[in-house]
Amino acid sequence: MKKRIVALLMVVALVLGAGGMYGYMKWSGTTASDEVNASAEFAKIEKAYRLISQKYYQQTDSNKLLEGAINGMVQTLKDPYTSYMAKETASQFKQSLDSSFEGIGTEVSLVDGNITVVSPFKDSPAEKAGVKPNDTIVTVDGKSVEGLSLNEAVLKIRGKKGSIVKLGLKRKGVEGVLAIDVKRDTIPVETVLSKTKEVADKKVGVLTITSFSEKTGQDFKDQLKKLEDENINGLVIDVRGNPGGYLNAVMSIMNDLISSDKPVVQVESRSGEKEQFKSSLKSKKNYPIVGLVDGGSASASEILAGALKEAGHYPLVGEKTFGKGTVQNTNDLGDGSDLKLTIAKWLTPDSNWIHKKGIVPTYTVKQPGYFYATPLTGKKTLEYDMNSHEVASLQKMLRGLKFEPGRVDGYFDEKTQTAVTAFQKANKLKATGKVDEKTAAAIQTKVITEVRDSKNDVQLQTALKMVAQ
Repeated sequence: MKKRIVALLMVVALVLGAGGMYGYMKWSGTTASDEVNASAEFAKIEKAYRLISQKYYQQTDSNKLLEGAINGMVQTLKDPYTSYMAKETASQFKQSLDSSFEGIGTEVSLVDGNITVVSPFKDSPAEKAGVKPNDTIVTVDGKSVEGLSLNEAVLKIRGKKGSIVKLGLKRKGVEGVLAIDVKRDTIPVETVLSKTKEVADKKVGVLTITSFSEKTGQDFKDQLKKLEDENINGLVIDVRGNPGGYLNAVMSIMNDLISSDKPVVQVESRSGEKEQFKSSLKSKKNYPIVGLVDGGSASASEILAGALKEAGHYPLVGEKTFGKGTVQNTNDLGDGSDLKLTIAKWLTPDSNWIHKKGIVPTYTVKQPGYFYATPLTGKKTLEYDMNSHEVASLQKMLRGLKFEPGRVDGYFDEKTQTAVTAFQKANKLKATGKVDEKTAAAIQTKVITEVRDSKNDVQLQTALKMVAQ
């Protein structure tokens, strides 16, 4: 028991003064006064612990009492990015740092007490099923997640490859709860993808960064060199749907892109002290660079986006980013459990704090309507004279597939019926004019194919044209 109490005292000290951040921050740690206060306050905690463990009318579990105390401290911070992970939870979370893990592939956070999607990973089962940034997860396999910690909810969502998880989602602008089934799979942690595009007789490199893991910096360096060896005339850096990751990874990337004229990021401690980080690059690249961002670009992605935009010569294309401007450090508590603690806030080169505001791109470009359409469940047949948000999604999809419904307001009229019939005939389905499960699946498959076709990616095409000018 004494060892457990000492562990709790260590947690108090950590909350009062966290140290270090991925090898990049100089941190003074706790002050003498902090340590004195922590020691005095701990006497109260220890007394409560002993009273409960020795005098409560039923037998208590000392481990649960201590974990409850830690969780209680964390909850008083009301910070969605600070969390305590027990040994089993921490072990499963560390899988995401490996070469792959099994799950649905989405970053989630606790926002105003709700389990909220930051962003599904590119080409993940979650993205393919239609999960979107800022969706709120209200049920998992039919059971409410209300009251669960972020880690407890994530463990319910994760599972073995091939198994199905049923998510109940709330989405802004959509009535009721969306039911989406996601088939779990192996999620590869391949964070940097490269390709070239021919645009107006120029070769443009495209580097897609899906997240910032331990190896992302070196992978980016390798892929960039490969593209430069191919004599690219410009570069597009795509961090759409990238939920973030390690600061050292994004710092490594900025060292390859942005000159040392001014800081690439600033980190501000709770005392207001700012630490500036500069790139080691002496001069900017001799080719144009454009960044691609959207509402799923968060945290480390926003650090890169902010540095590109405020460098003055690297514009951003897309949509406003997520808006996460704080820095976390994961602390090993010695028994396999972890405390992920927000220890600072980060600022852009021009000292802007983007937290809860996001970064507005230089050029705002939205995708075609069907990119944002809610997936068709097929559980309820859609037919003439119905009026619903699902019908509105159907109409957006039909328009995107060049079967014009005439309207996208959710009312299933005769023209929508004609468009459905035309789609069914073109795809060798029974021409009923009604959208049953089979027709819904066919429409969904066609839409996914269209979304994945880079020719339809208006944001990417805009960025490519800008680079090739």
